[in-house]
Amino acid sequence: MKVIEVTNVDFSLRHFLLPIMRGVRARGHEVIGACAEGELLAEVRAEGFSVAGLPFERNLSLAAHARGFRSLVMLFRAEKPDLVHAHMPISGFLARAAAKAAGVPRIAYTCHGFLFNQDGSIARRAGGFAMEWLGARMTDIYLTVSAAEARDARRFWIARRAIAVGNGRDPARFRPDPRARERIRTELGVPADRVVVIAVSRLVRDKGYPELAAAMREVPEVELWVVGERLASDRGDDMHAFLAAAGLGPRLRLLGYRHDVDAVLAAADIFVLPSYFEAMPMTVIEAMMTGLPVVASRVGGIREQVADGTTGLLVPPRQPGPLAEALRRLASDPDLRARMGSAGRSRAVELYDEAKVVGRTLDLLGL
Repeated sequence: MKVIEVTNVDFSLRHFLLPIMRGVRARGHEVIGACAEGELLAEVRAEGFSVAGLPFERNLSLAAHARGFRSLVMLFRAEKPDLVHAHMPISGFLARAAAKAAGVPRIAYTCHGFLFNQDGSIARRAGGFAMEWLGARMTDIYLTVSAAEARDARRFWIARRAIAVGNGRDPARFRPDPRARERIRTELGVPADRVVVIAVSRLVRDKGYPELAAAMREVPEVELWVVGERLASDRGDDMHAFLAAAGLGPRLRLLGYRHDVDAVLAAADIFVLPSYFEAMPMTVIEAMMTGLPVVASRVGGIREQVADGTTGLLVPPRQPGPLAEALRRLASDPDLRARMGSAGRSRAVELYDEAKVVGRTLDLLGL
């Protein structure tokens, strides 16, 4: 069979779709990736995968989406895939509509988060709902990354047979690693006994950085590492500039995009993700597998990932006070960090092993 995996940007394809593409190829099928061009596609192409660059834009421009739609129809007619597997809200809708127009025999979609569950105007959220409902009418296999989204898809009559498949990471890569911890701390000049809180995400406001900065000012005994960048397609305030001016001084380290996130996580003590909304964040899985206790917002799929009080602490979004208290509690109790971190790794290995998640996804896709 020939499969085309479609998403919005290179970041999504590299970090979310590449394991699926590897799995498709391992089962003896041909697989092609498709998304907007970007630097991270070099890593994917270096593994021998073909990736079609598309004129996708992450905005509300009808003209831009029309260009993307036309490019997808041309791609599907030229490649004649047996299955198109679409991801992300807008690119997923365009890919399914184009696959239908091009006569693709089977169309699948994995939902990574509903726009109507995110912040925005009533019109934007209504448009997001309409897009999901219409897209589902063109979908043969409807998957979600979290059980919460599968329930929403069913109860809102978007897709009555929606199935949650989860997300996954490789527990052999993301694991406690004393040597990596020592190496990274030596590289950064951080003492072995200093408590480090780490955040790994795109640098956008919706990840809760204003609240995190405020909370960190109330926990002066710890250091904050921020791993990630603001994508060129991201909109809103520049959180890099915001954090740099947040008054944390030398306790803040903005580490940018890293290819060794596994090692940097192993060098930290507490993982934090105070997002306003999430589907099933990979970074929480990575942190749990690395043996870090997680402090995160009680939203979306995070409520499924983190066992509150056992593998980490869940806090209400947009509230610096409870966030600071949770960070303070873990920073002051190394035994609690160790217990929660160990429980988190066990839970992540059981539920979010990448090989199991990819295998289940491919089975549902009929590959």
